[in-house]
Parts: sequence; structure tokens; C-alpha cells
Amino acid sequence: MDKVLHVQAADWQGLETSPKPVFLDFWADWCGPCKMLGPTFERLADQYGEKVTFAKVNVDELPEIANKFSIRSIPTLILMQGGSVVETLVGLRSEQELAQVLTRHTNGNK
Repeated sequence: MDKVLHVQAADWQGLETSPKPVFLDFWADWCGPCKMLGPTFERLADQYGEKVTFAKVNVDELPEIANKFSIRSIPTLILMQGGSVVETLVGLRSEQELAQVLTRHTNGNK
């Protein structure tokens, strides 16, 4: 089963109100660094998918969601808890750095 949700407009309200933390990857097909980040995001979803919802938001398909978060550069990763942004990371990041962020916000539990 694919552990990463590819967000459609109809999915958004459920993500905003999710009791689980939601890790959003804002990306686009034409973005090289976004493509490089994809496999890392998938691996992290395999590791943390029980505790965190992983979702990819294509900024070209859903500009209204990108605008809501003032996305100006991609890739941008946003971790939300209880509908509030708790962490924002802009640019290509290492798997280790992203894992540290996730561990910090899930009380160390994978």
C-alpha cells in the first residue's frame, strides 16, 4: 500500500483536521530537487507512517493550498499538528535531518 497521499482538493479538509501529524511535501513535476526528495519522503513514510500522515501537494495543481501556506520556493516541507504548522523546511534536506524533525514531533516513536 502506498503510504504517501497525493493530495486532491477533496482530501484537504481531512488533512487540516487530522488528529495525526501531517507532513506535507509541496512540489511540482518540473522541480529537480523535488524529484530528488521523492524517494526520501517515501522511505520516511515507510518508517513513520503509523504516527504521521505523509502527503504530497502539487503546487501547479493545487495553487490555493500552496498560497494558504505562502509557498514561494519548492520543495517546501511542512509538518502540521492539530491543524497548525509546527515546522517548515525549505529546500532539499537530508533524510537524517527530516527523520530528526519527525522524531522530535512524534515523541521519538516511529
